Amino acid sequence: MKLKTLTALVATTAICAPMAFAADMADEMTIVSWGGAYSKSQLKAYHEPYMEKTGVKIINDESSAEAVAKLRAMNEAGNVTWDVVDVVASDALRLCDEGLAMEIDPDEHLAAAPDGTSAEDDFGDMLVGDCFIPQIVYSTTFGYRTDLVGDTPPDDICDVFDLEAYPGKRSLEKRAINNMEWALLCDGVAKEDVYDVLGTEEGQEKALAKLDTIKDSVIWWSAGADTPQLLADGEVVMGSTYNGRLFSVIEEQNQPVAMLWDAQVFDLDGWIIPTGLSPERQARALDYIMFATDTQRLADQAKYISYGPARASSAPLVGQHAELGIDMAPHMPTDPNNAKNTFLYNYEFWADYRDDIEAKFQAWLAK
Repeated sequence: MKLKTLTALVATTAICAPMAFAADMADEMTIVSWGGAYSKSQLKAYHEPYMEKTGVKIINDESSAEAVAKLRAMNEAGNVTWDVVDVVASDALRLCDEGLAMEIDPDEHLAAAPDGTSAEDDFGDMLVGDCFIPQIVYSTTFGYRTDLVGDTPPDDICDVFDLEAYPGKRSLEKRAINNMEWALLCDGVAKEDVYDVLGTEEGQEKALAKLDTIKDSVIWWSAGADTPQLLADGEVVMGSTYNGRLFSVIEEQNQPVAMLWDAQVFDLDGWIIPTGLSPERQARALDYIMFATDTQRLADQAKYISYGPARASSAPLVGQHAELGIDMAPHMPTDPNNAKNTFLYNYEFWADYRDDIEAKFQAWLAK
């Protein structure tokens, strides 16, 4: 599979006619996503308009965190019950490599921009794999309690490892990805060398040793909603999660929480269509994808959550929050003020190393 880079990510920030298929389309579909504020944004921007337009019934499933394992099991059993699945780009690459996601031709299956720009050109570097249909640019970053950090709020990722200056509990995701990179950055590894170092046994041990320095002060999370709740309850002084989750707790819930954008990890999220669907279900899934990833729909999602649309033509259409009335552009991870020091997630590295490093990380966590 040919992989593309995200080097143009910071700079990249028509409603289409229905697709025609020879096959009849299913009148019900199961769409899998992550839950919380993110699923709500999809419901408002995509699902409800599509259901109103077509009359199809959409069943929401919030199992995206287990998508790879569950799709493997469904394929093994010959019973694929999901029609469209929201996954991060690295999981899309794995599913594509394993033949569990169908290949997409951007210019056949996705809408052109309103000015006629092809979908392939409009999505550009966001098209990182043959089976992946990008929706949003998001980041994993840190939030902190403004009332628990004293007079000098944290402004550097390495403040997460400074228990003396910022005593108290932290929350970190219960997986190797991102934690290992941040640990190496804060152990003196240059940003451009992180993945070279992490690809070695010595580098992996180095990262785990750095994480050891705060391990006793960490609450480990598995669901994106965990850190916002821990911050709202004052159980942690700082914690990692998705920037949209932090936006919700800060702007919608008005909690005493602020963002630490330093070394935010840029990532992509989007759709895959599982292989093994009947012609009717595949036709419906493709029709939904054509609708839900057009220029206006991706811009509409930004009315509900602070994730940047993956199409270049959508960015100028990002306006105000649908309920709060605040401008959304400054809350996007790709905003220049927030993207001064970003870390770009390496999809190819984690596609190759994830299983081995994750096993080592979980063994370390169990000690």
